[in-house]
Amino acid sequence: MIKAIIFDFGDVFINLDKEGTNRRLKEMNIEELPGALTARNRDYEQGFVTSDEISEHYRTHFPQLSHHQFVESWNSMLLDFPEYRYRFIKKLAEERNYKLILLSNTNENHIEYIKQNVAFFEDFKNCFDAFYLSQEIGMRKPNPNIFEFVLKENNLKAKNCLFIDDTSENTETAKKLGFHIWNIEPTREDIIDLFTTKSDLF
Repeated sequence: MIKAIIFDFGDVFINLDKEGTNRRLKEMNIEELPGALTARNRDYEQGFVTSDEISEHYRTHFPQLSHHQFVESWNSMLLDFPEYRYRFIKKLAEERNYKLILLSNTNENHIEYIKQNVAFFEDFKNCFDAFYLSQEIGMRKPNPNIFEFVLKENNLKAKNCLFIDDTSENTETAKKLGFHIWNIEPTREDIIDLFTTKSDLF
């Protein structure tokens, strides 16, 4: 029996253009990121690098990049957050049939941008019983430890949890740990259809 639903954030609630940052950087003749920067991106997602430090790392490799251009490029992957999805999770929270948990790989720049541009973000956040951002807990998906952390913190068993994420590496790890999963395809599926087209998950 499903007791808890664990949601990803990007491309589940907020729409993403995952190539947006790379496109913006290419406009400034930055074609490929060195491996050291990719590793720093992962560190940043886990809160091991500050926002100023990640900007400095990029600008050290690419001196033509100003701090403002870096932040603008970094956030260009963030699109709109449809309010109907907020209304969906708000209704679910009011019904109180499931423990609701958000588990997102993200970073300070993205969250600050969302806070400034999504008027209902705090109300959205308050719909959840637990709200885990990778940079705040020092772990990221698809590493198993982040899933084990969520289970322990919330006194849950994987067999009683449904995990929803648009990234197959993340859902595959969760599946191996015993979670029920929905690897949502954002170009043709929507979270608001959870209890209609995906009712078999329950």
